Amino acid sequence: MALEIERKFLVAGAYKALATSSSRIRQGYISSARGRTVRVRLRDDRAYLTIKGPSMAGGLARYEFEKEITMDEGLSLLALCEPGIVDKCRWLVPVGHHTFEVDEFFGENAGLVVAEVELASADEAFERPPFLGLEVTGQRRYYNSQLRARPYCQWTEEEKRGEAG
Repeated sequence: MALEIERKFLVAGAYKALATSSSRIRQGYISSARGRTVRVRLRDDRAYLTIKGPSMAGGLARYEFEKEITMDEGLSLLALCEPGIVDKCRWLVPVGHHTFEVDEFFGENAGLVVAEVELASADEAFERPPFLGLEVTGQRRYYNSQLRARPYCQWTEEEKRGEAG
């Protein structure tokens, strides 16, 4: 099991011209209780089952186990998920020594664009690209499992600006 360390930001500028690739992702949650999640993800023509532990270090890190499964298994498991599917396009944007994953959400989460960068350690330095806005690391409402349960279209204007904790 690997420790996932990442920082998350709202996107406040152009990024698509900088991207080297993109993929469509649909994902659902078999379980999303108490900060632990079991996720099924369909990414283009591949499927994955992911288990994540509760967040640590103020939302900066969490344990993650991921296994590729067949598309048939993924489709079958997606049918078992809790209500609400997260639908997004993920853009990969290299910046310095890191690659930012920029998620552009669709459906009930349309209008939300979030960038994440994975780090080797919590204090690892990274180049901050101009498209990054407010940091939202550790703010649970930006977790995909939370966007499933309470989508962006239900947020207040303060929440959408990142002002509400």
